Amino acid sequence: MPRPTARVLTLLELLQSGGLRTVAELAGRLDVDERTVRRYVDHLLDLDVPVESVRGRHGGYRLAPGYRVPPLMLRDDEALAVLLGLLAGQRAGLLGAAGTASETAAAKIRRVLPERLARRLDALLDSVAFTASPGRSTPPRTEVLLAVADAVHHHRPVSINYTAADGRRSDRTLHPYGLVAHAGRWYVTGEDPAVGENRTFRLDRIAVARTLPGSFDPPAGFDAAEHVLSGLATAPYRHEVHFRVEATAQYVRGVLPAGVAIVEQLPPGAEAVPDADSGPGSASHGDTGVWSRVEMRVERLDWLPPLLASLDRPFVIERPDELRVRVTEFAARLADSARRGTPHAGGS
Repeated sequence: MPRPTARVLTLLELLQSGGLRTVAELAGRLDVDERTVRRYVDHLLDLDVPVESVRGRHGGYRLAPGYRVPPLMLRDDEALAVLLGLLAGQRAGLLGAAGTASETAAAKIRRVLPERLARRLDALLDSVAFTASPGRSTPPRTEVLLAVADAVHHHRPVSINYTAADGRRSDRTLHPYGLVAHAGRWYVTGEDPAVGENRTFRLDRIAVARTLPGSFDPPAGFDAAEHVLSGLATAPYRHEVHFRVEATAQYVRGVLPAGVAIVEQLPPGAEAVPDADSGPGSASHGDTGVWSRVEMRVERLDWLPPLLASLDRPFVIERPDELRVRVTEFAARLADSARRGTPHAGGS
């Protein structure tokens, strides 16, 4: 059974997590009665921890705003989780602050850790390898990210100063429905009331974000991540690619990059039957009988032939014709490489 001191420290951790905690809630979390909770609060007050008591039906306890406990007390697994989270966020480009913020935060944590634990964590961080390169995108301003997040959470309009990809600047009002982190960038999506349509904005292009008075009701069931990915997949690019593949939509989505392709599983009876002259990918092996149509918009076609090959399913290219040519050339290079080193016919 935990000692009273351990429970007092646990009470402090609960209060540090923010918000108002009822006596009943605290008693349940600490596995004590409500009278004991009040005694633990008195212990914290004796240690000059500013615990505020809120009276009334929905009253309870909370820490005074701005109070910080100087010592950082982390178990081994907690310290590991924090440092790995900082490192992963930095590598993914998803830290909403200056580029050095994660490094300085990690350094502060290391300074208060026991030397033994610090050495072991440093050894781990120096040894770990990531399969993805560090994010190269510009992180959003911290004040912008926090302001937009607050507006999303409380359903309040937000005014933004935005710079588009072509350099044009504008001041807009947005009813933000959700925040989405994707491929090293932050996006906010919601309704632009000036035009009555949904819009998606990159947070790193927002110079200033200011919460406005009032509120709005977001649409029920709105999926911010799906909306952003769909918008990225349909954005104007140089090439519009359409093809069919003999596989379920779930299988195709598991291979193609998120936010690049729109995948629709075709109904039974609408399956594609590859023609004899359909080119590479038309050969059937282990046909599933289920076909899906894929639409993609891309700037370059050179990376698509290996991607289509990685599907490992029969496919039919609908457009553009240039992609068919590139796939044919790619297949020829593979065949040529496979023949290298093969003994000549009749040489045995």
